[in-house]
Amino acid sequence: MPLRSGFHSRGYLPHLKVEGATYFVTFRLADSLPKEVLLRLKAQRDDLLRKNSQLPPELVHQERGQPFEGYASEIDALLDRSNGESWLGRASIASIVASALNYFASTHYELSAWVVMPNHVHAVIRPLLEHTLDEILHSWKSYTANQANRLLNRSGNPFWQKETYDHWIRDETDHAHCCQYTETNPVKAGLCARPEDWCWSSASQK
Repeated sequence: MPLRSGFHSRGYLPHLKVEGATYFVTFRLADSLPKEVLLRLKAQRDDLLRKNSQLPPELVHQERGQPFEGYASEIDALLDRSNGESWLGRASIASIVASALNYFASTHYELSAWVVMPNHVHAVIRPLLEHTLDEILHSWKSYTANQANRLLNRSGNPFWQKETYDHWIRDETDHAHCCQYTETNPVKAGLCARPEDWCWSSASQK
């Protein structure tokens, strides 16, 4: 049964699902982060899971994400260096991903903000009706990986990193910050002068 609420792990990061919530999500290409970073993430994840397992259930929602906020910023800084092949920097591949993100917007989910960077994607999303965040992310990644690999004439190697970062957005201030962060990421990474100048972003459609 798809998880709608609760604390779990599916890779290097811990994840908290809150039914009806909005999330800031990041997913990235398979080769976008060095192996040593992934190993450190796994060690930190294990430590955070251990600490959360000792909390009373009513405190898990409050304490879950705080230790990860700091090095989530570090990970984003590493991603902005565009390590790896950066397939998403190609217009043909970026277009596939952008179309997938928007295809079920307003029916399966609300999409407040999104951006396709050269080696990763950010989105602010709220699942609708019976749809779950995991289901939506799997759909995005599966479809775009198949389409991109066909264009690139590649097979046998993963396109996306299996792990996805998700942050439960707690209030309107947090929501505004996540949307702003998403749309200004190309400027912060030195890819353009203004958010609206980046074609593969919700900012360019305003």
